Amino acid sequence: MAEPPLPDDARRAAEVIRRADIVIGIPSYNNGRTIGHVVQAAYAGLAKYYPQLTGVVINSDGGSTDNTQDAVLSSRVEDSRLLLFSTPLLAAHRLSFPYHGVPGKGSAFRLIFQMAKQLDAKACAVVDSDLRSITPEWIDLLLRPILFAGYDFVTPYYQRHKYDGTITNSIVYPLTRMLYGVGVRQPIGGEFGVSARLLSRYLEREDWETDVARYGIDIWMTTIAIAEGFRVCQSFLGAKLHDAKDPGSDLTAMLQQVVGSVLMLMQEYRPIWQSRSGSTPAELFGFRFDVGLDPVHVNVERMVNSFRRGCQELGEIWALALEKDTFAAVRRLGGCLPEGAESFHLDDELWARVVLDFSCAYKKHPMTRGMILRSFTPLYLGRVASFVRETETLVAAEVEDKIEQLCLTFENLKPHLIAQWDENSARAHSSQPPQSLERRELHEENLEV
Repeated sequence: MAEPPLPDDARRAAEVIRRADIVIGIPSYNNGRTIGHVVQAAYAGLAKYYPQLTGVVINSDGGSTDNTQDAVLSSRVEDSRLLLFSTPLLAAHRLSFPYHGVPGKGSAFRLIFQMAKQLDAKACAVVDSDLRSITPEWIDLLLRPILFAGYDFVTPYYQRHKYDGTITNSIVYPLTRMLYGVGVRQPIGGEFGVSARLLSRYLEREDWETDVARYGIDIWMTTIAIAEGFRVCQSFLGAKLHDAKDPGSDLTAMLQQVVGSVLMLMQEYRPIWQSRSGSTPAELFGFRFDVGLDPVHVNVERMVNSFRRGCQELGEIWALALEKDTFAAVRRLGGCLPEGAESFHLDDELWARVVLDFSCAYKKHPMTRGMILRSFTPLYLGRVASFVRETETLVAAEVEDKIEQLCLTFENLKPHLIAQWDENSARAHSSQPPQSLERRELHEENLEV
């Protein structure tokens, strides 16, 4: 797939500027309340830490209907240059723009990366536009390991509330660490530093039109960097405080795109992850310190009810995805068997087996991947509910120990994954979805955390 050309306004701007040492990219969509602060922090970081280098800040916007672009333009930035570009909000609008892609964060990243390459930048950093805790030091911490220590990829290391980032803590971090043998604590953190070499590799890829262009871009970037042997490190950024997510957002779609990207890349990099065992943490830069955190409220009973309802309504698709013993344990937990337990606790080993079984099912049943991933949401909510109950009296360090134990459980089960990955299931699996499931849906308003 040929790399799409730059939009005319981006191309003209690149021709005027000609070259930049550093590019800071800020993808946005309706972030007028916060993006001005992010832009100011980016410029302050460039001015304070890299006054000898040429820096450009690029806001790649997804069709905001609020004052996002006005907020960027009105930010007080002196002795710097500001570029504004737009990415399409709706697929129907794509033809009116010079580049093609699925609307979303990944498409915004692609434009930023193209501009960084066009400007022959030595390093590129991307930061979210809804950050309230970003400081000028973040810019230095994301760029310095690339510019002066020879690293290719810098991931953030945050302190977060124990119930913030549950997709990371329960799925993406332990699974990625187990697969590729490198402990990157926030593989989908949202803030990254990228070298010119790795940036060119990303642009060579042909999967920009997939879910990578939506929620999957962060784990896609992290996985490629680790699996292909680029030098990866972490930088401690303190707290990540950002806008609360829309409580009406579609959790199933987000989970499907993130996990789907992990599983898609599992197939591509099978020879790599099957040859690795154990794990070592990626090197950590920055000074670690304790910070105050925003509270995160979760409705445990609602999540447990979603799990149990999933057990009743999604039994056929779970039987397709899970090994026999795993499926039986899940059904007992959901009260779908007579000997179901009174208390609700989805322990580490059962959860790890659920995730690994779904990973294999995704590979074995390409015709039903969408349904398999959609059915995963109630299981994930059940695990989050169990984790909340288990850790409600624990402090942050104790919770981190629990997550470490989960990671070790995943690593101990890696031989099971490898054995299961390539063998044909003993059960006769159909590649077509059960007809009864085609007529049955879980109402997604009950699937919010």
